[in-house]
Amino acid sequence: MNYRNQEPVEQLSEPLRKWLSENLGQDLLEAEQRILDRFLPGLYGVHLAQIGIDPVRNLAESSSITHTFIVYHKLELGMKTNSIVAQATELPLEHNSVDVVLLHHTLDFTSSPHQVLREAARVLRPGGHLLIVSFNPFSWWGISRLLTRSSKKNVWQNAHFLSHHRLIDWINLLELTELRSLSDYFFPPCESPAVRRRFGWLQTFARKSMPRFGAFNVILARKDIGGMTAINPRNLAKRFIRLPVGEPATRGQARESR
Repeated sequence: MNYRNQEPVEQLSEPLRKWLSENLGQDLLEAEQRILDRFLPGLYGVHLAQIGIDPVRNLAESSSITHTFIVYHKLELGMKTNSIVAQATELPLEHNSVDVVLLHHTLDFTSSPHQVLREAARVLRPGGHLLIVSFNPFSWWGISRLLTRSSKKNVWQNAHFLSHHRLIDWINLLELTELRSLSDYFFPPCESPAVRRRFGWLQTFARKSMPRFGAFNVILARKDIGGMTAINPRNLAKRFIRLPVGEPATRGQARESR
């Protein structure tokens, strides 16, 4: 499935990074970071790959995993030396080699989100975890995107806004199991901080009454590979009734009996 109505990620990368560092984008990013800080400490392993729209900001600082690296489509100033320059649709990583993969709005800004998800599942080791952060179409932000004309769209409104139901369908096809999901940030997409503060009551109310209608979704999934169940030979032997069987006589024993 291809999404050709979106601008290339190479053209959106700079405006996205600028938007995440200012006002509304920064406020949203801080809310996403708080949710990630709740998930990451419970995920263990050696290697964690962060694939997203910001090559400098490390979103996995709360993780106990020792080797954390960022995958980005081009080289940027400020990137760490262990960063990898590659497309999210073609990861130069071995099969079953990463313990945790964090997709931060990667599926929102790509021409082939299903291929990105397939690559993330490929590099995950069996039992590894996948964290997905994406915009929620069933939110104030999704409604604003639909009502805004294409010529006046903000940079974040170019996202795909994939529904939770669709992502779970893709996850199940890739032999991944959803463990937990959360939605947060119920403020409307207003650039004015004063206007957003007036909707503080909505944040409290929606978390209890409409927990699935936040601006973004976070999905935690695990890579489960079916295996064979070992059969205990002792238990298998108990299933059969043992009958007394006479031992065969040798030629020498047969002569003696005569």
